[in-house]
Amino acid sequence: MKRKRLPPEIFKIPVQLIKQGWYSDKYFIRTKEILQKDRNHNRVLMQVFARQAGIICGVDLAIAILKLCADKPQQLKIRALYDGEPIKKNETIMTIEGDYSTFAHLETVYLGILARASAVATAVRRVVEVARGKTVLFFSARFDYFANQELDGYAAYIGGPQGVSTDAGASWWQAQGIGTIPHSLIAAYQGDTVQAALAFDRYMPPEIQRIVLVDFDNDCIGTSLKVAQALGDRLWGVRFDTAENLQDKSVKGRGKNFRGVCPQLVFKARQALDRAGFKKVKII
Repeated sequence: MKRKRLPPEIFKIPVQLIKQGWYSDKYFIRTKEILQKDRNHNRVLMQVFARQAGIICGVDLAIAILKLCADKPQQLKIRALYDGEPIKKNETIMTIEGDYSTFAHLETVYLGILARASAVATAVRRVVEVARGKTVLFFSARFDYFANQELDGYAAYIGGPQGVSTDAGASWWQAQGIGTIPHSLIAAYQGDTVQAALAFDRYMPPEIQRIVLVDFDNDCIGTSLKVAQALGDRLWGVRFDTAENLQDKSVKGRGKNFRGVCPQLVFKARQALDRAGFKKVKII
């Protein structure tokens, strides 16, 4: 059964700017100009390969770029792997056969797409494999330029997590962003995590999982128990986000290896929740 590719229109490609070479290395623009002026229309076979093993991603977008932005896309013959396939070092990912003068200006664009998307998909896949079935959430949006969210979110999805944090990041597979509770909401409730959690529970639709951030007071265990008692069965999980230079109250004074979200903190919290009857509450 032949696999389907994402339709070109889903990507919202700035076709005219790409055709003009706005995003292309200058030497490719000059190459195109030279070939056209010299009437050099020899057919070439362009081979795109991977420098490292990993998970390939960005292929559908790269093909869409070629189909929408090449001079005579109908005359190109494109063969390629599918997003999500594992690749070996130096393995061929895609071949493009045709008059090079018609697509020379696109090399920077499609190579950049493949490089970035494959790097994200590969990194996320490694995390998912290490997690061994545990929930993995992709919250990278705040650390990068906002226009990268669609590509990065899709690449992360190919890597295998349970969700991404923005609607843009989830848009290419017709999903929505997911999230928990930020520190800012708790701060807006005068640092009262329970009140912030109750407000979230009061106004958010029931189908949204109640996952509460519990490190605002640097007492993850104590706050987790308070939130669990307040929300009861409606609480899906608690999230630890202790800063890497801080120690939670439960492990304070035990050395630098106990800073941030350390294993010992998680183990102690799990034990405390279980003892209090909250075995169903997950820790993220």
